[in-house]
Order: sequence, then structure tokens, then C-alpha cells
Amino acid sequence: MTIEFSETEKARLLEATIAGQLPDERGRFGPFGGRYVPETLVPALERLTEGMHRHLADRAFLERFRHELTTWVGRPTPLTEAPNLGRAWGAQVWLKREDLAHTGAHKINNAIGQALLAKLLGARRVIAETGAGQHGVASAAACARVGLPCTVYMGAVDVERQAPNVDRMRRLGAEVHAVQSGDRTLRSAIDEALRDWVSDPAGTYYLLGSAVGPHPYPYLVRELHCVIGRESRAQMLTAAGALPDAVFACVGGGSNAIGLFHPMVGDPGVALIGVEAGGRGGGLGEHSATLSRGRPGVLQGCYTLLLQDDDGQVQGTHSISAGLDYPGVGPEHALLQSIGRVRYTNARDDDALDALNECCALEGILPALETAHAFAGARAWARENSGRRILIGLSGRGDKDMPTLSRFPMEARHATA
Repeated sequence: MTIEFSETEKARLLEATIAGQLPDERGRFGPFGGRYVPETLVPALERLTEGMHRHLADRAFLERFRHELTTWVGRPTPLTEAPNLGRAWGAQVWLKREDLAHTGAHKINNAIGQALLAKLLGARRVIAETGAGQHGVASAAACARVGLPCTVYMGAVDVERQAPNVDRMRRLGAEVHAVQSGDRTLRSAIDEALRDWVSDPAGTYYLLGSAVGPHPYPYLVRELHCVIGRESRAQMLTAAGALPDAVFACVGGGSNAIGLFHPMVGDPGVALIGVEAGGRGGGLGEHSATLSRGRPGVLQGCYTLLLQDDDGQVQGTHSISAGLDYPGVGPEHALLQSIGRVRYTNARDDDALDALNECCALEGILPALETAHAFAGARAWARENSGRRILIGLSGRGDKDMPTLSRFPMEARHATA
């Protein structure tokens, strides 16, 4: 359920988005966003907001950030044509290879940017949350790089299904806390990280991993990830001679998607399509398709769309992918859907698995289960739009998902394997 706007208001909000005027000074993307936090956190968020604006406009900080992206993260990440998928789908398919960034996913862009910022703001320690483990690994690596201790909160369910990443975090020097309360997934990990932050808002920096939470996090995470979309836009013009007809990204909280989409929001000929986790059905608790089936409300410091019941109680979610298993979404995504600039759909677990196996068999690339949802959405779109140029944000690699994938028999592999 989206908030309805008049056509005039939609046009105004789209123009403001393109012009970089959102969020406003209150941290609002139209009606979405804002800051709903305990009073004890307000000074920390004010310090972060002031420091963020000061350092993101500072040449020395930007040069250090770009240097780390180039020499440590490995940017620019490649744009890879996928001709075998293209032939199977009847389309031209291109992949933005965030899986080839250091630590194996897009998360490192945001992690190193915020870690540098935390150091400059005088933080004594860093805390982070993680679902699929990629943000936890990225945070651990970034904190090691800048010399700050790191504590990562991770739901106990995700600790079990993402065991390789838990080991990686610990080897990178992070302390990992398995959260046993609540649903024991990403939502509970964020809750626990917020409790930690409330206990020491002056000395602790919360390195939030997605474009969610209280202002200024949705803006900060977007700005640090927009490198994905800027690179993609330039690379498509060089490699294909034109912008893509459609761009696909998976959406949980929405960090990789907003980083890919935002630099192309002002290109009217480019369709932007986010793909959520359709899980195993349409009932509450069976999916994580917040934009498709959510309603407005407040969760973890932000007014956005949520999966909630008739009494306003946030509900449990399900997805085969730990990184999409979240009952909310970034406020900018909620706005972009409400004004019609981005279309959001969803892919079920079995479709994502099939798309993952197809990519493995045809292109020799193992995408993350999160990313596989974007592949499934792109494949469905290609069937109805033959011959088009498609760009998929390959947000992470699937090595981390082998414990989950090993539970599915090889007979379930795509028929072309």
C-alpha cells in the first residue's frame, strides 16, 4: 500500500529527487524517513549529520575515500556482458559486478566510507548489524583498515545459515554476537545494535549497513553507494553505446538498489525495477515483499513501508536469502514507488534458486541468493520485452550461501546445466 499523490505532487517530488534536494532538512523523502529515536541518541545523530555534511564536501576526505575505493576495494568494478543468458532470455544482458569488490559484495563501499567518517568523528569503537553477513564482513574489514575495534550483531538464525561469513568476521578481528531474541534474523540484529548504541552514544559509532534507519543514514548510505550507478551509467555508454532499457536490483533494506538506481532516476528512458523476496507465499510471515504488500509505519527510527498486521504489529518474514529477510525498506524506495519512478516486484524462493542455477550453468558466475532475485525478475521481464538492453546489479557473490544451497538436491539445477 503506497501513499497516494496527485500528478503535480509526483512531478514535484521527482524533480526534487533528481535535483538532489531530498531528503529535506528533516531527513524526509516526501512523507517518508525522518528520525524516530530515543532522546539519548539525538546528540549522536546530530553530530553524525553535521560531520557527514562537512566531510562529504571536503576534498581531503573525498580523496581518501576514492583512494581506498581504488586501491583497496578494487573499483571500478567491471561491467560484464552475459551473452549466454542473453540468448536464453532473448535480450542483451549486462552485469554490474559488485561481487568482484573486496569482501565479495557492494557492502564494502558504504563500510569503508563510514569507517573513515567514524575515525574522523572520534569514535572509540564501531558496532554494526548484519543479515547475510556481507555487511558484517565489510565492517570488520573496514574497521581493521582504519584501526577501530568492531562488534557485529547477527541473528542466531543467520549465524547458522551464514557460517562462512561468521568465521570471516572473526578472522578480520570483529567480535560477533549471535542475537537470540525476537525473530533471530536481521530485524533482531538491528534492535540489539540500537540497544548497544543507546548505552554509549558518545564513544560508539553505529555503522548501519542499509539505506534504512533514522536520518541521516538513508542519505549517507545512498551517497556512499552511488558510485555503483555512476560507474554503471558510464560503462554502459562505453560498452553498449546506450543506456540500458531496464535496470534490476534486489531489494531488502535497499542499499545496493538505491546506489544503482539513484544516478539514473533522471534518465526517463531507463526503467528501474527492484525485486523483493516473494518467499514461499503471499501471507504475512511467508515473504519479505515490503513494497509489494507493506503499509506505512515506524520501524527502527524511520517512517517507511512495513510488513505489519491490522493492529500495527510488525510481523515476521521469510526468505531463502538472509539479506532480504527484513520487514521494512529504505524510505527513498518507498517514495520512488509512490511517485511511480521505480517499479517493485518480487520473486519467490524457487524462482530465485532457479535463476541462480541458470546463471551458474550459463555464465560460470555464482551470484548471492539475494542477487538471484534480481536475475529472476529480469528474466521474467525479458520474456515480455524481447531484444532489450538489461542491466542487473550483481550485488554479491554466492560463496557465503553454500551451506543453504547444499540443502537443495543437484536435480534442482537449471535444465541447461
